[in-house]
Amino acid sequence: MYKIISKKLLSPKIYNFLIYAPEVAKNAKAGQFIMFRIDDKGERVPLTIAGANVKEGWVRIIFQEIGKSTSHLACLEEGDFIKDFAGPLGKPTEIKKYGTVVAVAGGVGTAEILPVIKELKKTDNKIITIIGARSKDLIILEDELKAESDELFFATNDGSRGIKGLVTDILREVISNEKVDLIYAIGPAVMMRASADVSKEKKIPTMVSLNPIMVDASGMCGACRVVINGETKFACVDGPEFDAHLVDWEELYSRLTLFKENEQISLDKFKKSLEDGNCGCPNKE
Repeated sequence: MYKIISKKLLSPKIYNFLIYAPEVAKNAKAGQFIMFRIDDKGERVPLTIAGANVKEGWVRIIFQEIGKSTSHLACLEEGDFIKDFAGPLGKPTEIKKYGTVVAVAGGVGTAEILPVIKELKKTDNKIITIIGARSKDLIILEDELKAESDELFFATNDGSRGIKGLVTDILREVISNEKVDLIYAIGPAVMMRASADVSKEKKIPTMVSLNPIMVDASGMCGACRVVINGETKFACVDGPEFDAHLVDWEELYSRLTLFKENEQISLDKFKKSLEDGNCGCPNKE
């Protein structure tokens, strides 16, 4: 059992949890993820590691309350426990001196990009960060991003923070004004693909972190198959990071919606259980 030692609401339906998991914290690297399961009947859900503290033994996860499992997790409180917290999983980000790195994130992808730019900053890269959100209320971790970025830009759908537009609008401007050596994008698949399309025009190496459906995180179930340069890969063990220009995006889109109907049924049942006063949580010591 893994204890929730801190819970904070960062913005509407976006939560910051610190989970006491010293072995995971000791080995965690930027770009890796954990797989959690709340109880014996819960599904396995991947979440990118947003930070870790080896001395205090905690791992930071940031998630948006969307489906059944994240809604269940959001109803837990400090002092409660979750059954499984496996990790670190996946290959870590390749950290070295590239030169100028543009980090592009959308939505909760902001949390996933933070540890990456922290490590890239340590190797003397210039970091230009571009964050996209529907509105300013959904922007998270601004102070932490500012501390790790040489330049920080925002794009919102309604223009309430930064420009009114898309992250790709800013990305085009940045790459037209200076030499960029690497682009790292994470967020909704459509945003990552759009960023890859922009960078491909300039032949700028671009990495994306893919988060399709994962089940066992060992590569054995095959649920997270992705096609990279015509070859089948598994996001959980071969990734989650891949060359954006080699991803079969259409195949990825179809896989991301594969269990959409089942996920909605599960969420509806969970909401009904909440109305009946029984969400199955929390797990007490």
